[in-house]
Amino acid sequence: MEFVWTLAALLAALALLVALLLLCPIIVEAYKQRHHNKYVDAPAIFEDPNSLKKVPCPHIHDPAEKYISLIVPAFNEEHRLPAALDETMNYLQQRSAKDKSFTYEVVIVDDGSADATKRVAFGFVKKYTVDNVRVILLGRNHGKGEAIRKGMLHSRGELLLMLDADGATKVNDLEKLEKQIHAVAKKEFKLGDGAARDSNFRISDFPVAAFGSRAHLEEKALATVQSCLCFISMAFIVVLLTAGPGIRDTQCGFKMFTRAAARKLFTNIRLKRWCFDVEIVYLCKRFSIPMLEISVNWSEIPGSKVNLLSIPHMLWELAIMSLGYWTGMWEICI
Repeated sequence: MEFVWTLAALLAALALLVALLLLCPIIVEAYKQRHHNKYVDAPAIFEDPNSLKKVPCPHIHDPAEKYISLIVPAFNEEHRLPAALDETMNYLQQRSAKDKSFTYEVVIVDDGSADATKRVAFGFVKKYTVDNVRVILLGRNHGKGEAIRKGMLHSRGELLLMLDADGATKVNDLEKLEKQIHAVAKKEFKLGDGAARDSNFRISDFPVAAFGSRAHLEEKALATVQSCLCFISMAFIVVLLTAGPGIRDTQCGFKMFTRAAARKLFTNIRLKRWCFDVEIVYLCKRFSIPMLEISVNWSEIPGSKVNLLSIPHMLWELAIMSLGYWTGMWEICI
């Protein structure tokens, strides 16, 4: 019996040692990232390729100058980006022609691409002018989360939409998110649907977040989106473990925020890669920002950079985030 107790004590000590060995690097990394929300590696400089002049760079704390900003993170997307941008610009131009109050900009964030993504992006700036299409160059690869954070911080819209460079979600689905955000904001403002537009009502003043979702695809069990469904299920488990219940599909790259919400969220985001979406959900809960989950159309586009090998890094980021916030090491800026 004494031998059994001795063996149990040794196993317990070994387990504790292993736990400490795993926890130490997590603590170190969480400590290193405590100021990453203030870290800016590359200045946001907008250049007009037609005149070669520098364009003043706005900040999320500045008043909105456009109705909507579309932020497109791009890493080695020279082949998929042109079709997605063509579709996006066609939609934006058509809607702007029908409604003069619909002003827009597309902010492409080149996340240190090694291919011709930069050339493709600046080609669209030349075609549509720097007032409508802008490019931020991060210089080196930081990760999708950092690319989106950078784009959000230097956009001019009342509404800010992040969307992937592959065009997997149709851009006109933004109307679904936009409509629901307006409904929530009007309710907060106590402005009825049938009421005349109040001059004091500005959508940018109400913190609301709308998440495009592919969770409905899981219910249909479509064989063509097996990889997507794997990540939807994984993300759901991840959110339950870290941010609590609320959003089923955190990883869909189609999310819209009011300027007030983006200001709170993206001045605090620290994670730079896969799990920044989960951090957004967590911060929405901390700030009591209403979260809407809205089904969008989605199709699998060849060339996806998401794979099962991303899971270990995702779990690593989750551990860092959880420790950072739960211990108070990561301070939240109001």
